Amino acid sequence: MKEKLTAKLLGSLQVTGNEYEVHDTTVGGLFVRVTAAGAKSYVVSWARGRKKTLGRVGILTLDQARTEATQYLAEARAHGEPLAVTQGRKGATLPSLRDFIDDTYMPWFKAHHKGHEKTQHTLSNNFDPIMSQRLDAITGRDLEQIRTGWMQAGNKASTVNRKMGSISGVFSRAVEWEYIDTHPLAKLKQLKVDSKGVIRYLGADETKRLRNALDTRQDEMRAERESANTWRTGRHKEPMPSLLQLPFTDHLKPMVLVSLNTGMRRGELFDLKWSAVNFGTKTITVAGATTKTSDTRHIPMNKEALGVLEAWKKQVKKSPYVFPGQDGGRFDDVKSAWLKLLERAQIDGFRWHDMRHDFASRLVMAGVPLNTVRDLLGHADIKMTLRYAHLAPETKAAAVELI
Repeated sequence: MKEKLTAKLLGSLQVTGNEYEVHDTTVGGLFVRVTAAGAKSYVVSWARGRKKTLGRVGILTLDQARTEATQYLAEARAHGEPLAVTQGRKGATLPSLRDFIDDTYMPWFKAHHKGHEKTQHTLSNNFDPIMSQRLDAITGRDLEQIRTGWMQAGNKASTVNRKMGSISGVFSRAVEWEYIDTHPLAKLKQLKVDSKGVIRYLGADETKRLRNALDTRQDEMRAERESANTWRTGRHKEPMPSLLQLPFTDHLKPMVLVSLNTGMRRGELFDLKWSAVNFGTKTITVAGATTKTSDTRHIPMNKEALGVLEAWKKQVKKSPYVFPGQDGGRFDDVKSAWLKLLERAQIDGFRWHDMRHDFASRLVMAGVPLNTVRDLLGHADIKMTLRYAHLAPETKAAAVELI
């Protein structure tokens, strides 16, 4: 359709699910294209099938778009083609990488993806050499040099690929939204990594030491509380609640035991609410809104997990969260207590997330089918679960005996 383009009209253009165009009646050849997803771009056309995207609405002003379009059209009349096409001239109104990320990409990313804080941190702290450059000026060579610097600094290949994946997403959107024509990472291949990697899980002795450390820690906390209360009573002060009759002295032991028996991610554990724990059916529902894959899954509670949560529910303060913070809200940090526990248990190289690997590894070694393990872990792709396949060597041995 044809309309005189105005700021009011541009702001009123609706997302219809289909791409459409609104042609300007002031500058013939200039039009706004609205994609099926709602992205709005200024485009100039000077001949049948000959057109060029000038920039995004909101980044390029209407006056700038008309000025640029007028120049394209004048050059096309004089030379047959605009100089931007014949000489590769780029529009001066493209944003820098930093401005594109801050003003356009991250607002979109936050609305569509979880874990945006991590992506924001990666982008803000690893690409300084190119942040001030205009989007169209950044080349694959620039990114290769940054990647080489990371490798020389000792970054693992998987870490390098993960960082590059963050910036690749930025350029993918820039291409999709017609800020740039080509992706600078199009010819830059990912570094080769061991897709199966090393699965860290607890050995039998480590498991025993971890559980003993949890019990010893609780015994010491109870003794410290009794000692403190004796001191307070002797000075006529109100004693603190005794810990002697409570099954747990604080959050750490129940959190660790639930993690070991359910394979839940740390964030899923922090987000877990009592409404998702069904003691009747003995299941925990991990809501899609809190999972990495956005898929809801149901985890059966074994005897230990069920007993831990039943006991914990009786003593925890009233809160919708299973493991509330001091203010009753969402718990957000367990790192300090966890590291001290590992030191007490003399366990090295074992992260909180490795309890998820431990859960999966014990299932596989017990003969549980990999697809069942995948369902329990909430993996979107069976390839993630196949990392544990080597822990069931008898399956491969049985297979080769068939021939």
